[in-house]
Amino acid sequence: MEKVEKVTEALKKATIGGDEKKKAKKEKKAAPPADASAGPLELSPPPSFFEERIALFDRLYKEQQEELASRPREDIIITMPDGTIKVGKSYETTPAEIAKGISNSLYKRTVVARLDGETLWDLERPLEKSCKLELLDFNDDQGKFVFWHSSAHILGEACERRFGCSLCIGPPVDNGFYYEMALPDGAAVHSTDWAPLESIVSKVVKEKQPFQRLEMSKEDLLKMFAYNKYKQHIINDKIPDGTRTTVYRNGPLIDLCRGPHVPDTGRIEAFAIMKNSASYFLGDANNDSLQRIYGVSFPDKKQMAAHKKFLEEAAKRDHRLIGKQQELFYFEESSPGSAMWLPHGMRIHNAIMDYIKEEYWARGYDEVMTPNMFNVSLWEQSGHLAHYKEDMFLLDVDKEQFGLKPMNCPAHAMMFRHRERSHKELPLRLADFGVLHRNEASGALSGLTRVRRFQQDDAHIFCREDQIKEEVADLFDFMRKFYGILGLTFRLKLSTRPDKFLGEIETWDRAEARLKEALDEFAASDKDGGVAWELNPGDGAFYGPKIDIAVLDCLNRPWQCATIQLDFQQPQNFSLEYQTGEAVQKGETKAAAEEPAPPAPEAEAEKDKDGKEKKKPLLIKKPLSPGCARPVMIHRAMAGSIERFTAILAEHFAGKWPFWMSPRQVIVIPVGMGFLDYAKEVASLLKKEKFYADVDSSGNTLQKKIRNGQLAQYNFVFVVGDDEMRNRKVNIRYRDDTSTQARDVPFDLEEAVEKLRQLKVDRGMYNPFPHVAEGKKEEEEVKA
Repeated sequence: MEKVEKVTEALKKATIGGDEKKKAKKEKKAAPPADASAGPLELSPPPSFFEERIALFDRLYKEQQEELASRPREDIIITMPDGTIKVGKSYETTPAEIAKGISNSLYKRTVVARLDGETLWDLERPLEKSCKLELLDFNDDQGKFVFWHSSAHILGEACERRFGCSLCIGPPVDNGFYYEMALPDGAAVHSTDWAPLESIVSKVVKEKQPFQRLEMSKEDLLKMFAYNKYKQHIINDKIPDGTRTTVYRNGPLIDLCRGPHVPDTGRIEAFAIMKNSASYFLGDANNDSLQRIYGVSFPDKKQMAAHKKFLEEAAKRDHRLIGKQQELFYFEESSPGSAMWLPHGMRIHNAIMDYIKEEYWARGYDEVMTPNMFNVSLWEQSGHLAHYKEDMFLLDVDKEQFGLKPMNCPAHAMMFRHRERSHKELPLRLADFGVLHRNEASGALSGLTRVRRFQQDDAHIFCREDQIKEEVADLFDFMRKFYGILGLTFRLKLSTRPDKFLGEIETWDRAEARLKEALDEFAASDKDGGVAWELNPGDGAFYGPKIDIAVLDCLNRPWQCATIQLDFQQPQNFSLEYQTGEAVQKGETKAAAEEPAPPAPEAEAEKDKDGKEKKKPLLIKKPLSPGCARPVMIHRAMAGSIERFTAILAEHFAGKWPFWMSPRQVIVIPVGMGFLDYAKEVASLLKKEKFYADVDSSGNTLQKKIRNGQLAQYNFVFVVGDDEMRNRKVNIRYRDDTSTQARDVPFDLEEAVEKLRQLKVDRGMYNPFPHVAEGKKEEEEVKA
C-alpha cells in the first residue's frame, strides 16, 4: 500500500539532522582545517594578559587574606540537618572541615555547602557566624549546577590556553554548561578542536587547581579585564559604582563570578565537549558574533557513560525525527516557528483535545473563544505589556497599536467583567483553546518544544478565597488522572510570596495556607497515588503563590507542562467583583474595600514626556461596589502548549502511540490478492467505528507487509486469508506484545471490533486479545 510504503521509506532514510536540502547547505559551508587537531595543543608563549591578570590578583588576594586573618575569632554553633550541633570558630572553621570530621568519603562527594537553607557557600571558605549547614552532593540540583559552573571555568581556561580568546559568559544550564567567547580575528571553533580542548582539561583536572575567591572593587575589575571588551561591558553594566564583587581563580584563569565553586579542579573526573555553535553577545543579533562551546561533566566516569547512553536513547526518541518518520508535522521557511500539522499529526492533536474536553464536561468547565488580536491597552491594563512586549507580535491598525495575543488571561478577565456576577455563579471555570503567538527568538525555536504559534488547554477559574482549596484539589485529581493514563509522573513545589509582591500579606498568607492544605491532603492520599511536595520559598509570581509542576517522562526528564497559579492582581487591574449576597445597609455608597478610591480626574489631559496626550486606560479602576468582593483568579493548564505536549509524548512513547491517540491504529493485510476485497470490507467496518484503518494492497510478500506495518507503528496488524474470509475472522498481531508476533491469534471480526471499541473507551494500554495456543501456521503464510 502506498501510504505504508511512504512511512517505511521515511523510517529507513530519516536522520536527526534533517532532509537532503539541509545536507546540501552543510556541504556548502567551508570545511574545518583537516589538521586543526594536529597543530600545537596550546599557545606558546601563553597569552600576555595571563601575567598581568595574575599579578593583580596575587597582590589583592594577599591583602584580603591578611585582612581576614585579623578578624576576631568567636565560637559559633553549626547545626546539621539531623539536629547535630558542631562548635566552630568564626573566620576559621570551614564546611570542608566539618565534612571531613564526619567522614572523608562525605567530604569527597560533597560539592558545596548551603547555609540556613538558602545561601550557597564554598567548602573551603571559613564560616562567619552560627548557621544551619547542609552538605550538597552532585545529586542535589544546586550541587549539580555548582559542579557544572566550576566545569565551565575549566573549559574557559582550556579555551584561553588554546585560542588566546576573550571569554564572555560561562553558565551552567539544564544539561551541562557552555562558555561563550570571541576568538582572535573572528576565527571559529571546529569539531577538530574538541579533542585538544579535552586534553587541556585533563591536564587541568590532574593539577587539582584550587578555586580561590577574591572580592574586588569595580575600579580594580576594570583594570584586571582591560584586555576584554566583553567583560568591560558586563562590569560597567552590572556592577554599580563604588561597590565590590567577586572573581574566582583556578590556575591561570581569573573570571568575574559570584561563585561558589568546588574546592579544586580535581573534582571534575569526567568531562566531555558535546557541541559548538555560533551566538551573539548578550543574545542580540546587533552585537558581535561569538563562539559557544557546550560541555557536560560528572564526578566519575560511570555517570558519564550512563549519560552518553541516555543521550543515545534520547536521540532515537527525538520528536523531530519521529515527526518526519511518521509524517506528523513539519515547518515551512515562510512561517518559522509555526508547525504545519499533517493529517496524522492532527489525529494525535485532536485525541489530546478530545480527552481534555471530556474532562472539562465532567468537571464543570465552560469552553469559550476570544479574539486573536487586541489593542495593546488590554495588556497595559493587565500589566503584562511591561513583561511581554518584546515577545509580542505588534501591528499598526487604524493608527492604533494591536497585538496578537500571547496569553488568554486578560481576555477572560474581561469576559468575567462584561456583566454583573453573583457568588452563586462561583466557581466560574472558563476554558479556551485559542491560538496564541509569542515572538520567540529564531535561535530558540526547536521543533514543537519552542514555537511561535501554539494552542494551550488554557483555563481560568474565578472563585472565592474559601473555594481555593477545593478547586486546587480537583486540579490535582485532574492531573493524576490525565498523566496517569499516559504513564507520566510529576513533582510538585509550592512557590510562596516573593520579596516584590502586590497585595496584602494577610491575603497571601491565607492563600498559601489553603494551597498547603490541598497539597498535604493530596500527598496523604497514598491509595490514590498521592505525590509528596516541596516548599520553594520566595519564588511565587508577583501576583500570587503558585504550584510548580514538573512532569517526568520515561527517561526521567522533567518537563514544565501543567501550572496552577493564584492571582490577586488581575481582579484588581480589571476591577472584577461579584455580589456576595450579604445585605447592603440602606444608604451605603461604598464598601470598605481594600483598594483606595481612584484620584479625581484632572482638569487637563495627562501628557507623556514628548508632550503628547496620553491614551486613556482601557478601564478606569474602581473600588468595590456595595455588597461585593473580589474573586481570586486561578490560572491553570494540564497539557500546557498542545504542540509541546505532543513533542513530549512522542519522545515518551518513542513514537509507539497508545491506541486511543494513535494516528495509525490498524493495518489490514491480505495474504494474497484474492482476499483484497475482504481486507477492504474489514477496513471499511473499522472506519465506520471511527478507527484509523488502512489496507496494504501492495505486491510485497506477506512478511514484508507485516514488517512494514510494524515499522509504521500500527497498533494492530489484521491478517486475512481464506479461513478468515470464510468465517468472518481476523488474525491479529499486537504491536506491543511480542508473544503475538509469531502466533495465530484468530478472532471473530465483530468480537475484535468490540474489543477495540472498549480499548478506545478505556484509553487503555493493554492487550485486549488473549493469547491462544500456538497452532499450525497459516498455509498461506508458509507459502509466502
